[in-house]
Formats: sequence, C-alpha cells, structure tokens
Amino acid sequence: MNIAVDAMGGDHAPGVTVQGALWAQSEWGVNITLVGDQDLLGEQLRKWEKTGNGIQIHHCSQMVAMDESPLKVLRQKRDASIVVAFDLVKRGKAEAVVSAGNSGATIGAAVLILGKIKGVERPALAGIFPGAKGKVVLIDVGANVETTPRQLFEFGIMGDVFTQSFLNIDNPKVGILNIGEEGDKGNEQVRIAHDLFKQGPLNFVGNVEGRDIFSGDVQVIVSDGFVGNVAVKLSEGMAETMGIMFEREMSHSLISRLGFWLGKRAFENFKRKLDYAEYGGALLLGVKGIGIICHGNSSPKAIKNAIRRAADFVNNHVQDRLEQGLAKFQSKGLQGD
Repeated sequence: MNIAVDAMGGDHAPGVTVQGALWAQSEWGVNITLVGDQDLLGEQLRKWEKTGNGIQIHHCSQMVAMDESPLKVLRQKRDASIVVAFDLVKRGKAEAVVSAGNSGATIGAAVLILGKIKGVERPALAGIFPGAKGKVVLIDVGANVETTPRQLFEFGIMGDVFTQSFLNIDNPKVGILNIGEEGDKGNEQVRIAHDLFKQGPLNFVGNVEGRDIFSGDVQVIVSDGFVGNVAVKLSEGMAETMGIMFEREMSHSLISRLGFWLGKRAFENFKRKLDYAEYGGALLLGVKGIGIICHGNSSPKAIKNAIRRAADFVNNHVQDRLEQGLAKFQSKGLQGD
C-alpha cells in the first residue's frame, strides 16, 4: 500500500505534514509518498534524520495557497502538489490521497482526475464522530454549500452504504439535520428531501436536531455542507473549551486537584474521544478513489491519523463496496428523481 500525502497543503506545511507522515510510517509501516518541492521536503526529512524506510518524495514545482480559487488552480497549476497526488492514484502509483490543503482545490482535483462514481451528482465529505451509543457519520461536512433535495437524498445513500461497509452497522438509521423534528420544518430543499427519504428504501427516521448528533441514536445524519461544516466546527470548539474549563475547575482546591489526579486517565480518554485530531479528516465520497481532507491547521497527530484512516479504507475495500452499493440503489432507480 502507498498513500500519497499532499505535503505542501495546509497552514503549517510542509513541516507538520512531514512530521505526521513520519509518525504514521513509524507506527504502521505504511509506504508514503510525499508530494511537493523535493528541496523543502528533503530538508524536513534531514531535520528528523529520516531517509528511505517507506518514505518517498515525488517532486512537483507548484503548490496551492489556502485562499486560491479552485478553478484557477485546476486551469493553471497542473503541477500543483494536490493535482499530482491524485494523478498518482489514477496511474496506480498510490491507493489514496491525504491533504490538509485548499479543500475546494482538493475536491476539484479529485473530481477532475479520478472522476465521479456513476450516478453520483455531487461528491460529499463524510465525517465520523463519537456518539454515546456508537459512531455517527455526518454527511456533508463541507464539500457542497448549496444542495438540491436529490443531492441530499444521494448523500443519505452514500452515507448508508459507507456506514454499512466501514462501520459494519447493518441497516443504519438515517436522519436529516434540521431545526426541528417535524417533517414540515426547515427550508424548501430540506422539506422536499424529507419526502424523498420517506419514499426511499433507507431506514429513515425523520429529522434530527443538532443535539442529537452525539447521542448515537441515529448513525447517518445528512445535511448540506454549509450546515454540516458549522456543526463540525462548533463541536470541535466546544470540546476544546470543555477541556480548558474542566482543568480550570479542577485546579481551584486541593480536593479538586486530588480528584483530577485520581480521574486523570479517564479524563484523558474522554478528551481523546472528542479530539478531532484522533479522526484525522473526512472521506470524500462519490469519486473513483480515496481522498481524505483534513483541517488546514491540522497537527502532526491529525495527519498521522488521517493516513491511518486512509489505510483502513484501502484495507477494507471501502471504495469497491461503495461503488457496488450505489450500483444496487441505481439499478432500482432509487436516485431521488
């Protein structure tokens, strides 16, 4: 297995991406190709005194800034690191791509180079989150700011197939993220999508609210990318704030400090479950290949875990199973028309 890492993508590239890649290679032995400027990447590898041992460099002459127009990138920067990384997958030189770079350019490059799975109108980002009763898939978390009812229905199908194939949850419950549980709540596109889901073959349970995301009662939650991304960022900020506030409260008295010390392991486990870095990034569903998109400010730990997740997706043949699952739905004409 070989994972292509867009080493020039991200707020702190290439230092953070190289460090995360080295960490992943050391722990799991996966082969990694760092895509980017060979001089800069070579300098980083020498800094960590690492050469060879499953780490390769694929040189490219261009990189993509976080604020660049995706359309401009795809037209004018054919040797940009994210474009070259997906080209390695297309040519069979890598099995997956991990990037913390410009998400619009990353999604555009994936669609342009790998192509969409037959019948998929819009690819979507699926994020996996911890729930009180098990893991939850939220889709879309940032790929599509505006969506049609049919596309939301399509996201539900992809989320259902992904949850069954990767999380091994049979017949997962599917819901639409909305401002209320009633079917007539929300904007027009959500209301129409609600009707499509009711008529479809999924285990649809209706609308769910933001407070339900982490309950684990519903395994697949569908939203457009705007709402989904806001929900993700809100939950990440709340998790960080909870950790800070908890530590502050535990330092107020000797008894509190003693209690914190006694429960430190449990607290660290709890904090780790809420840490986005543990989940690495979101999987881009709907393209003919595996792409993991991370936060622009990802830490080495997040990059490491994104590479681990990409390897898990490859090992579990998620891409093949997703295509097969979507083909079954499409053969029945269940595309939300």
